[in-house]
Amino acid sequence: MVKAKSNVLIRTLSALIMAPLAVGGLYLGYPYVVLMLVGLGALLSWEWSKMTAVSKPEIYAITYTVSMAVAVMLNSWLGIGLALFLCLLIVWIKAKNEPHRLLLALGVPYITIGIGSLMWIYYITAFHILCFVIIVWATDIGGYIVGKSLKGPKLAPKISPNKTWSGLLGGMALASFCSWGYLYLFGINDWRLAIAGAIVAVIEQIGDLVESAIKRHLKIKDSSTLIPGHGGVFDRIDGLIFTAPFVFLLLFYWFSI
Repeated sequence: MVKAKSNVLIRTLSALIMAPLAVGGLYLGYPYVVLMLVGLGALLSWEWSKMTAVSKPEIYAITYTVSMAVAVMLNSWLGIGLALFLCLLIVWIKAKNEPHRLLLALGVPYITIGIGSLMWIYYITAFHILCFVIIVWATDIGGYIVGKSLKGPKLAPKISPNKTWSGLLGGMALASFCSWGYLYLFGINDWRLAIAGAIVAVIEQIGDLVESAIKRHLKIKDSSTLIPGHGGVFDRIDGLIFTAPFVFLLLFYWFSI
């Protein structure tokens, strides 16, 4: 019981530190948001390479970071696509004798497009990226509170035994409210925003399950121990970077019509 309370306290303190840093970076804007995302992507690159590589993981980490940094800093789809392709080719050739070759190769588009999409959303509208981050946080918070309280049938017991259908519905409900409420405060009143929030919550949960499946395949509990009480960066932003490309495409279409 004491250990459980201690873990909750550590998780809470870590969250209280991380949340202001994320919001502060978005508030300060360019170039701080670029530095924040590149730093986040570099940590994620290090974790992915340590999880999946047997030999010289630093080479993969550097390759992931280069591809991701180009996606964040370069304003050219051709340049981003070329960098992604070349880095993917380098990893694929280098990993020919690795037991997790496919996962090592997957790290290039996963990290590059995931982190890059956050920057691309910011380029479209800095106003909406904070709303997106709040929706993802609301999904996790709502899912945790409702899932722990009501429990019930498991969502995907073979992948993530702790996730329940009640937790998914709780996350969707809070995400819907936050999506609508955030924009309502700024004079945008549209019930479809609540539906959008719920859809984002579902995609976020899929991203979380994908991460759980990868860790289960690799037989590890956490991606690293970088964040006290939370595990690693991948453990905290898996749903965020999985969902970001879908949100970017939605906003890109929205602001293009």
